[in-house]
Amino acid sequence: MNPPTPASLKIDFVSDVSCPWCAVGLGALEEALRRLDGEVAADLHFQPFELNPRMGPQGQDIGEHLREKYGSTPEQQAQIRNTIRARGAEVGFAFNPEGRGRIWNTFDAHRLLHWADEEGAAGQQHALKKALMAACHTRSEAMGHHGVLLACVREVGLDEARAAQILASDEFAQAVREREAFYTGHGIHSVPAVIINDRHLISGGQPADVFEQALRQIAGGAAAASS
Repeated sequence: MNPPTPASLKIDFVSDVSCPWCAVGLGALEEALRRLDGEVAADLHFQPFELNPRMGPQGQDIGEHLREKYGSTPEQQAQIRNTIRARGAEVGFAFNPEGRGRIWNTFDAHRLLHWADEEGAAGQQHALKKALMAACHTRSEAMGHHGVLLACVREVGLDEARAAQILASDEFAQAVREREAFYTGHGIHSVPAVIINDRHLISGGQPADVFEQALRQIAGGAAAASS
């Protein structure tokens, strides 16, 4: 008897490069998909969301930013960093123990991710997303600087000259803004937001077990509907 055909799931991962919980959530989703290998075939796309769309080109000190935005104290910020670092370690993502230092505007990173989805080979958008997250959260690099973004492009084998051309223009800017408006218009106001088959929402940086259970249930429902 032939093995059952894996259930095809379209997964839109709505997130921001600068969001540490998005790195945790992606690692957990990847682990869940590894566990479901043979049961689920994922068509994964990364969609834009900016936590700080009005952030200036020089960025902002991260402690100052968190204090202004959330009212958190340095002690609270350190505690949250420890929690996030521990959750990251569970899914194989390494956060800089000292934090990021500064937070940056990520609009150009989203333009490159959109380009990678439109013009890149299968898996290259995913690889670029991971490279950008490592640059931001593991190496604490300046995510608003084009040199940092181009290094990530080069790392994953995308066309660096084409990426430089995009960064020097406003190409894909309107497309990214339209995608952002689409998701916020449909009630996405925090990330990560993981949308399955345009219908099912899994919110937050959930553990791998939660993703696994949800994806298995959705895949089972999709299989039953098609049979």
